[in-house]
Amino acid sequence: MFTLQHQSTKSQARAGIFKTAHGGVPTPFFLPIATRGAVKGLTMAEVKNLGASIILSNTYHLWLKPGVEIIRAAGGLHKFMGWPGPILTDSGGFQVFSLSKYRKVTDSGVEFKSPSNGATHHLTPKLALQIQADLGSDIVMVLDECVASDAGKDVAKEAVARTTLWAREQAEVWPKIKKSGQQLFGIVQGSVYKDLRLQSAAEISSLPFDGIAIGGLAVGEEAKEMYKVLDYTVPVLPPDKLHYLMGVGYPENILEAVKRGIDCFDCVIPTREARHGRVYVWNRKVVGDFKKPNLVFDGKKKFYSTLYLKSAAWAKDNN
Repeated sequence: MFTLQHQSTKSQARAGIFKTAHGGVPTPFFLPIATRGAVKGLTMAEVKNLGASIILSNTYHLWLKPGVEIIRAAGGLHKFMGWPGPILTDSGGFQVFSLSKYRKVTDSGVEFKSPSNGATHHLTPKLALQIQADLGSDIVMVLDECVASDAGKDVAKEAVARTTLWAREQAEVWPKIKKSGQQLFGIVQGSVYKDLRLQSAAEISSLPFDGIAIGGLAVGEEAKEMYKVLDYTVPVLPPDKLHYLMGVGYPENILEAVKRGIDCFDCVIPTREARHGRVYVWNRKVVGDFKKPNLVFDGKKKFYSTLYLKSAAWAKDNN
């Protein structure tokens, strides 16, 4: 449940609290990605020390391996991961739809072949909810159909129709599936087409979801195109529900989206950049200058110069 606490008078930016079964989360917030139940390169204690209050895990990967049965036997996803705070799980739809050579989409769901072993799976809207309910996540995402930014309008129109069809089906069966305290989010699609976005926003907003996500952005379009979509989509979303922009993680994109009324984000960018030895700084001109160092905060009241981090990242230990 979302409670608005402050609304900017200069933009659509807002602040509030989103309450879950595992605690409240101040908005706006960012979800670190724990794809297979772990944030790459970090322990859960380190994730918490860095200031994260909620994380995201991937239904597609957890369903295929280790499997719902193992996670359920461990006491649910929170105990399996060792994470005491809220968890959002995506439906697995984005990962399935990225398997363009291995999947077939119909109104009943998605049939796909696992790229690892070739096994055939059929993910239906109802099954996507059941898996997430069994995992025990706090926020469950509906199964939707995401298309590439360069998809034609006919393709995007078909995806919007199917996304709405699935959303209605999932909204109807959710009360029978959900566990205590779990919340369900709908997803708006429509690619970069204004009429399709507004249609999808109206249809998804009419259903009894606990939050509304905007999907199908940051999939190849330019940033200015994404901002344009947000400019006309966010204002028609229910103001009393959380607004979630999926898959966006660059700092400048986040700031622009917050100005437009977005409350939360997720992306692999922070851990991916770190694994490649990259760090964001305020002033690149002084990188490597110990006299005027860019200091990087690690969440534990310790600071490191960018020169040290660069040296550590590229050091080769032959021992």
